[in-house]
Amino acid sequence: MRPDAKVEKLYLYPNPVDVQKSIDGMAALVELDIKIPVFDPVLFVFLNKPRNRLKTLYWERNGLCVWLKRLESERFKTSPDLTDEAIVLTFQELNWMLYDFDLCRNRPHQVLTPRFVA
Repeated sequence: MRPDAKVEKLYLYPNPVDVQKSIDGMAALVELDIKIPVFDPVLFVFLNKPRNRLKTLYWERNGLCVWLKRLESERFKTSPDLTDEAIVLTFQELNWMLYDFDLCRNRPHQVLTPRFVA
């Protein structure tokens, strides 16, 4: 599921996050740490410490939405100069990350064809 066209801005949360956090836990991170109202037309992107899971949080009409992508053997790549402040992403950059594109090396991740769930 992807957000509708009402999302105006995307933010990458600057620190690794436990992606097992609930919707309320992630909303609290947004409002307390980066001080952006979670109900604004904004999509928030979180990465775990090993950077193999990406989780998003956004408000859609009548409720908060969360979705997760897990990479099996690669890592999500972002700019090496992460700061303590949220990083504004473009929709294109988020799509590159989701479609397995390495933002640092300008190449896609390796394509896998798994045969079973480990």
